[in-house]
Amino acid sequence: MGVQQEAEVGGEALEVWIDQDLCTGDGICAQYAPEVFELDIDGLAYVKGGDDELLLAKGATTPVPLPLLTDVVDSARECPGDCIHVRRVSDSVEVYGPDAE
Repeated sequence: MGVQQEAEVGGEALEVWIDQDLCTGDGICAQYAPEVFELDIDGLAYVKGGDDELLLAKGATTPVPLPLLTDVVDSARECPGDCIHVRRVSDSVEVYGPDAE
């Protein structure tokens, strides 16, 4: 992803993670935001780190780059598995995804 300004909601930085237990492997997220999401050989989607490496640890998060905020939010909204979570870094409150208020 390189050095980019991170997306903010209400002045707060955002991060995204995927619950692989719910992932259906449809790849919609990787189509919307290939810079942030990628399918692994196990058929599940994962977030990518700043070095473009898949973050395979359970609950791994990555910052949401500002230029990709819309694509990441669309991924969360369109995900058939409802497994993409976008939350504020400061308090871990979900702002987009299945647990958002």
